Amino acid sequence: MSEKLCTLSTGDEVYFYDKSIVICFQGKRRVLSTSLYNGGYHEDFTAVYNYDAKQGAGMPCEMLADNYVDHMQLISQRLALDPEKVSGMSTAASMENVAVETLKHKELTVTAIVTGGIETNGGRVGDPADYYRPQEKPVKYGTINIMLVLDCDLAPGTLARALVTCTEAKTAAIQELLEGSKYSQGLATGSGTDQTMIVCNAESELYLDGAGKHSKLGELIGRAVIAAVKKALAKQSGLTPALQHNAFRRLKRFGVQPGGMWEAFHSAQPAVIKPEYLVAAEKLACEETMLTFTSLYIHLLDQCAWELISAQEMQQAGQAILQLLAAKYDVQEEAIAEATGESLLAGWKKQFNAVLEARLAK
Repeated sequence: MSEKLCTLSTGDEVYFYDKSIVICFQGKRRVLSTSLYNGGYHEDFTAVYNYDAKQGAGMPCEMLADNYVDHMQLISQRLALDPEKVSGMSTAASMENVAVETLKHKELTVTAIVTGGIETNGGRVGDPADYYRPQEKPVKYGTINIMLVLDCDLAPGTLARALVTCTEAKTAAIQELLEGSKYSQGLATGSGTDQTMIVCNAESELYLDGAGKHSKLGELIGRAVIAAVKKALAKQSGLTPALQHNAFRRLKRFGVQPGGMWEAFHSAQPAVIKPEYLVAAEKLACEETMLTFTSLYIHLLDQCAWELISAQEMQQAGQAILQLLAAKYDVQEEAIAEATGESLLAGWKKQFNAVLEARLAK
């Protein structure tokens, strides 16, 4: 499928063709790109693009050359673009799931064009990592790709500040969804392969010198990117507030899964079959009372990890929450044995299963 997606306030045309979203410039643009392919700051580009590298469901991403840069040059040629006058990003996200968000203030217009998904690659900055290959350039496919078009002129330094603001907005969107890292117990701040391109209109009469949070441009960047990232994640993988209204989703980053919960339950209640348990557990996990108190419980773990409260304070507050949960569901209160994260999680699991045992007994 090929189509013209929209015409930007800059006059630039945005097209979807050959599994790519391409912004074709109609004048001089300043571009700051994080891509390995023609990344950095440029003033002579004719286009930028975002490319879906998947070959098909369950298949590896397409590679047309031995290294990423040569591969992207061939992709540019396939798109009928000058390989030396463009920058491109690759992703495993579908271009059909793109989100476009435009905001205006007086004569200023900001447009964010985003694809993304962090179900398999979401991480928190500072997570343990093992990739370090100074002599090799890897093939990495971005999972949250942002093309941000600013209909104003900016100095190179201000363009770089816009990139920082854009990145903060992406992180804010993910944290507002409370999506967990796949590599630690922390909340995700992005994926390990995110890429961003910031484009400003060098021919605009509107010249701005600020793109931080105190500037109107920074505000529009933040609002547009947050909205577009959330829409893209919803389209790509269904990541929404409704999906996150589930105690198991919230606890996934701590290794709490229905299957493991079932094993502990089954050892004490062998008469209950697994599918019966799982159906009842999923229902309980989504209930307002269970989700709300569990959310508060999890925040104790985070605050202790961030050294905002002590382990003893975490244990005391966690015990108070379990007491409230037990009273709400009219079951016996479970005890948190020690002032550790492991004990806190063990206490929640026992309390959850105690509620489920009483419910299934009825």
